[in-house]
Amino acid sequence: MGLRRMWLGKSLILALWHRQPSRYPRYVDSHIVIGQDARGEDVRVDMEELLATRLLVQGNSGSGKSHLLRRLLEESSGMVQQIIIDPEGDFTSLSEHFGHVVIDAESHSQAEIEALAARTREHRASVVLGLEGLDVELQIRCAAQFITALFDAPREHWFPALVVVDEAQMFAPSASGEMAEDTRRLSLGAMTNLMCRGRKRGLAGIVATQRLAKLAKNVAAEASNFLMGRTFLDIDMARAADLLGMERRQAEQIRDLERGRFLGLGPAITRRPVAIRIGAVKSGSRANASALVPLPTAPREEMQALLHKELDKVVPPPPPPPPPRRAVEELEQSMRPAPMNAPPTRDRQPFGAPAMASGDHEEMLEEILAELASDPHITFQPSASQFQSFMMACRRKGATAALLDMTAFRRRFAIAVAGLHQLDDETQGRVLALGDLVDDDLLAPFLLIARDAAQGGTGPDEDELGRAYGTSSPGRIRRLLDHLERKGLVVTREDYGGGRSISVPGIETV
Repeated sequence: MGLRRMWLGKSLILALWHRQPSRYPRYVDSHIVIGQDARGEDVRVDMEELLATRLLVQGNSGSGKSHLLRRLLEESSGMVQQIIIDPEGDFTSLSEHFGHVVIDAESHSQAEIEALAARTREHRASVVLGLEGLDVELQIRCAAQFITALFDAPREHWFPALVVVDEAQMFAPSASGEMAEDTRRLSLGAMTNLMCRGRKRGLAGIVATQRLAKLAKNVAAEASNFLMGRTFLDIDMARAADLLGMERRQAEQIRDLERGRFLGLGPAITRRPVAIRIGAVKSGSRANASALVPLPTAPREEMQALLHKELDKVVPPPPPPPPPRRAVEELEQSMRPAPMNAPPTRDRQPFGAPAMASGDHEEMLEEILAELASDPHITFQPSASQFQSFMMACRRKGATAALLDMTAFRRRFAIAVAGLHQLDDETQGRVLALGDLVDDDLLAPFLLIARDAAQGGTGPDEDELGRAYGTSSPGRIRRLLDHLERKGLVVTREDYGGGRSISVPGIETV
């Protein structure tokens, strides 16, 4: 009797549990249809098995690889969380039909990308990381940081998710290429973690590549399911045949596959290799650039006019050549002794003339420094040449240059180049106090940054900062900002799109 009551009690609890709405929907059938075989029968993929065994897709450009991934994502949408690393912008249209959130990497910084990845796991959002607007190396770094942040999510956020990486040979290359070594290690480590250790964290990697020979073997080896499309190189056909368990003489059929047809094998697909024709999709990719489009019918004269219309406004004229350097000649001329009976010249103060008053001297000095700083080429000259130009200007105007030695001139000239006269006296004093911590050769660009911050700006542009520093090298400007940031003088924020903002601690907006 007791056993019967116990059995009835368990049955009642199970019945009540099944009637309660579940927080996460339970799927009776986890299979999706990706296409048909040669006999016209549906070929299914077991998504639960795929989450545990991962997938590798290979196919040359134009073989239908992106179409296959789109079919797989569309059919499993709503069944499992999807995260797509999209270097070409092919999958952003999923947002229009299936509600995927598109993350434009170009408009976010590294810290924001990592925060977005953590929130993606926390809230189980299906997202597309769009990398299209970035350079190749920035695409690789951004994807690596995003995948690493997915991998490092706390244990309570380890929900199952598909992580689709298109053009995986970029992010997990088999050999070092033209990218920086630290970038390659960062990306290869992220991809290896995804494919080798991601399963325990709920991450199921789906990697797609144009060439198996260019994909790192330790990344490809972790996939147990394969969909092999058309390829022509012998080394890629041989590797594909080995993964499919085919003999070498059977590898020739991989070369003969039509567009949109793949050979599939794996525990989530089939136990024996099967040829699959991928089904239709709902969301379209961008316009196919390989399709024929009718040419314009405009006559040659009209087309020529269209090509050359306002060309001078599109392409700016080249900058004028720098003026010839005559500093040495002018200095030699000023040092020549004057004739005995020659009248006093404008370059010399007559003997016995009254000395210039202190206030007049300071005003004349400010005028000379401002005039010197207005020369667009002066900051690119060595400090000794700048000082010689300053001395000659003082001689021409009858000022006493001896009151400024070389060290004092460099600091006063940096203040003039930075344009600190635009600030009020109190703010200018705070900026100059911070400038005491900066070396003389870095003072002008720092004061320029501080002046811009005090005026509420986000930092001077590349050309303005380069002129103040006396360089046209972006690398030197980056190293300058890194040095100032390490000393705690500035705080920089860069996004992947190339935008940059610079703030100065201790400087308030005027």
